[in-house]
Amino acid sequence: MTVPNPFAPPPENANRSAWSPLDDYLWHTCDILADLLEGRLADRPLVATTARLDQGDRALAVGPGQRSTWRALGDGRYQHSNVVAVGSPALVIGSLVGSALGNSTRRRQAARDAQPRWVVDGPGAVTLTPRRLHFANSTCELDLDWRALSAIELVAPDTFQTSFVSTRGQQVMTRVHTPWASLAFVVAAITAFPAHPRLLSRGWLLSDFEQRCALLGGTAA
Repeated sequence: MTVPNPFAPPPENANRSAWSPLDDYLWHTCDILADLLEGRLADRPLVATTARLDQGDRALAVGPGQRSTWRALGDGRYQHSNVVAVGSPALVIGSLVGSALGNSTRRRQAARDAQPRWVVDGPGAVTLTPRRLHFANSTCELDLDWRALSAIELVAPDTFQTSFVSTRGQQVMTRVHTPWASLAFVVAAITAFPAHPRLLSRGWLLSDFEQRCALLGGTAA
């Protein structure tokens, strides 16, 4: 029986993270990106989508998503209650105290609601094309032309963040949580932000993704 050597160095792959479902999306992102940059999109199979596409546009990928928006839930206003109490002193005092506590609670809640935060708008279906991102939801639909965006960022491997001016002239910052977030970022960057630092540095890829691809016999774009 061989006794393990406690002082032996760890195996070469001991600290290497396992291949994950998100890596599959990143692998396909690199494949789509290569075809996009080399003008081979016409050779790819058509991707079915319910999103309305402009003439000459096509879906690159479709998948699940969830939208969040940076906004406040209220404007700081609340309903102030004025109580006029009659009766015994104890009843009057109790009514006034109860009204004051209620007003204080509503005031604090209104102040909290006036602070912007990330608010989940709801789930939906994400369609990505060379020209835009479409998020299908019955109450918070989103249709973003890459060239209409003010800024983009990949804040997490599954979270694409962008800001834009709405049809009402308001600056909106939103996040789309989807396993296709890296594809959204890199296509938007190539189209409208070609000097984005994370595009030029390949920072949109996971740090050890290319090494793990090499072990599986592939390479990243």
